[in-house]
Amino acid sequence: MSTNLTKLSEHGVSIWLDDLSRTRLESGDLARLIEDSNVTGVTTNPTIFANAIAGSDSYDSTLAELGADKVTADEAIESLTTSDVAAAARLFRPVYDATNGDDGRVSIEVAPPLAHDAEGTVAAAKALWERVGEPNAMIKIPATEAGLRAISETIAAGISVNVTLVFSLTRYRHVVEAFLQGLEKARAAGHDLSQIKSVASIFVSRVDAEIDARLDGLDDPAGAELKGRAGIANCVLAHEIHSQLFTSERFRVLELAGATPQRLLWASTGVKNPDYPDTMYVSGLVSANTVNTMPEPTMQAFADHGEVTAEISPENYRAADEVFDRLARLGIDYAEVMTVLETQGLEKFDVSWAELQETIRTALDRA
Repeated sequence: MSTNLTKLSEHGVSIWLDDLSRTRLESGDLARLIEDSNVTGVTTNPTIFANAIAGSDSYDSTLAELGADKVTADEAIESLTTSDVAAAARLFRPVYDATNGDDGRVSIEVAPPLAHDAEGTVAAAKALWERVGEPNAMIKIPATEAGLRAISETIAAGISVNVTLVFSLTRYRHVVEAFLQGLEKARAAGHDLSQIKSVASIFVSRVDAEIDARLDGLDDPAGAELKGRAGIANCVLAHEIHSQLFTSERFRVLELAGATPQRLLWASTGVKNPDYPDTMYVSGLVSANTVNTMPEPTMQAFADHGEVTAEISPENYRAADEVFDRLARLGIDYAEVMTVLETQGLEKFDVSWAELQETIRTALDRA
């Protein structure tokens, strides 16, 4: 077992793998990562499934059966992905049981075309939850305006939610509000709040990629000093908001009824700029009761040479504020950057979804 990953876990960071495929399940690879690399959960998205299905023959026999049954591409996608998620959830069930449901989670996302359809998202979330049929599943819902309403209603139905594509601090506050509203409705409906878990996925590397590109376009040497600092600073300030909102009297009432705080999850933690340390979005975001979901190369890099040097603290809050003050003085519009990132994120998932649909249609036509 990796000493570095063990140290990370000892500091209270849950290590989730940002990947899933039938090949990982059937080969025993995922089981080995649980055993040897402290992996305690899995996240998925349309891109991950598109790559998994297009790049493997593990799905061929099932696709042939689905083709013979004349199912649609979307029906086939739901069948394949929920089957993989259910299998992974069963594999993680001991972790789920040992951690009172905090870990051992496997996330599956509602279809990207529903990102701006609140009612459709809620219906899809309930359908995915029922189809997976495992208590340690999590339904991923993007934090769009419509998504916020869907998050509240999905949690109100007693379903655990991974809120994805969170970029701005304002949007993160809205995510927490949706979570709290959902818990209040769930309590009124008689649900056991201790069984409803949620994470808010704050994206990291994409923030640096967008802001760094803008800094490169400035004729100001001060910009070079700020490159690669915004992503972590944004997460640190989200951590500050979390510490405020989940020590409030409002949450205390829910906590007494069995609720646990929505955890911060650091997403998009693979470094996009090869000039940066490949473990910077892990080492720089150490804090108890958080999740870091990593692509396997990032996990392997941390296992090899990652370091836990410090944890996020109130001193970091002040430094993070200064990063964004300096960016603002250089003309970097924080709100615009975050809007661009959310739009790009949704577009990328739409593209992946279209590619996945086309891959499945082709496979079904051959059956």
